[in-house]
Amino acid sequence: MAFNKKDAAKNDLNTVPWLTKARPYLIMAPSLLITIGILVPFAMAIYYSFTSYTFKLPTFKFVGLKNWLNMFKDPAFWHAIWVTIRYAFFATIVEMGLGLGIALLLGNTENKFTKFLRVVLTFPLMVAPAIATIIWQLMTNNSVGILEKFLNIFGIYNFPWAASHTTAMFTAVLIDTWVYCPFVIILILAGIQSLPKSPFESAKIDGGSAWFNFRNLTLPMIKPCIYIALLFRLMASLQEFSIIFALTKGGPGDTLMNLSVTAYNTGFAFQKFAASLPIILVLWVIVNLTAKQIVKKWQYSQKVASGRDAAEGGKS
Repeated sequence: MAFNKKDAAKNDLNTVPWLTKARPYLIMAPSLLITIGILVPFAMAIYYSFTSYTFKLPTFKFVGLKNWLNMFKDPAFWHAIWVTIRYAFFATIVEMGLGLGIALLLGNTENKFTKFLRVVLTFPLMVAPAIATIIWQLMTNNSVGILEKFLNIFGIYNFPWAASHTTAMFTAVLIDTWVYCPFVIILILAGIQSLPKSPFESAKIDGGSAWFNFRNLTLPMIKPCIYIALLFRLMASLQEFSIIFALTKGGPGDTLMNLSVTAYNTGFAFQKFAASLPIILVLWVIVNLTAKQIVKKWQYSQKVASGRDAAEGGKS
């Protein structure tokens, strides 16, 4: 009987099929493609920020740091940073405070009304921010707006809303809160509902107050969820474009002209594409540094919530 090498290879238990060998590469392929898809536009943005590229002319030349120096000299850029920080601060603080409070109320109460509220609170997340802004513009209209009619009951007439530089920020933050606060509620509520029951039962037997339970049990254990919600909302607020652009396009004047709207106007309205790229890259740096700090806090809160921090402290 002739010896067949192919049959011997098939019967060899040590032979690894090619699909098994390729499996790690197939698993890594999507993430590699996504990474390339992110790095290539990012590298192109850095490159074109050193050029004179515009939509007006087909040719462009290398101008070095001219776009960057002009940006740092422009008072509008520093104003845009200030607007970006203020908007992100107010929107995030309001949404996190309301989200935490409502999540605690819904998490500690179980009845038909709270179940109904949990469903209703998800509705704003189904509406695009630009569409939500248009709805709010109709609601705040001085002629037919339902909110204007409500204020008339208390003797307040012709409230300026987004038409005045003193109330434009308030109006934009109000719309942002309506759209995105349910996201915070859902994340924190999920964390509350996943908490173990035994520590709270022990605290109840020992006569612990509601404030004691919240400060020493609930809050430390849901901090990872709070930091996750904070991470997403702060990053989105720093980059907010759709609500501000749909509401006033950055006005009145330059009241709501944050970095995103400023970059859009510079790149598309004024057709200075290369000059808008440094603004976008500065915004990326701000978001990246902020996100890193929150991630560090989240990692530490996870250790505390799981008890690993205490265990490591005891070992040391």
